[in-house]
Amino acid sequence: MCNDKSLENAQSVMRSVHFHAAGHANVLGEHRTTLEITTESDLTKRGTCVIAVRASQTLRDLDDEIRSLARKKDTRICLKMTVDDQTEEVQGWGDPGLTYTDNTSMVARRSMYRCGRTLFVNADKAASNLDREFVRRLRDSSAVLECELLYFNE
Repeated sequence: MCNDKSLENAQSVMRSVHFHAAGHANVLGEHRTTLEITTESDLTKRGTCVIAVRASQTLRDLDDEIRSLARKKDTRICLKMTVDDQTEEVQGWGDPGLTYTDNTSMVARRSMYRCGRTLFVNADKAASNLDREFVRRLRDSSAVLECELLYFNE
């Protein structure tokens, strides 16, 4: 977990970033290898990895210190997401191949695939692993998804 007290002495939060996104009627959360949050306002049912739209943060807009942390293999990255009173956390790892150049979406990947949209690799969850009630709440276009990115030095 992002805030696992048993690990508190072994790690320190280097940086954190807060942002928000919105729900959408077409959120399915069924993809087995990725999870995506996008700045776009529209979503088709083909976007099975997209769990929220209209994000207030892009990878491209993250500062140089965060980009540097993301390019280290020993940086653990956690995406903590809350809708209403329900929280989900997805964790993965930094990698020298992460560029954070995309200005539309951020993608957590279970694989090692890297591109400008990749937030982190070796994620412990994808969209299909999220609690189904959490995903159902994100099908409401008035839902607000509060997000926090945490970068840990391991």
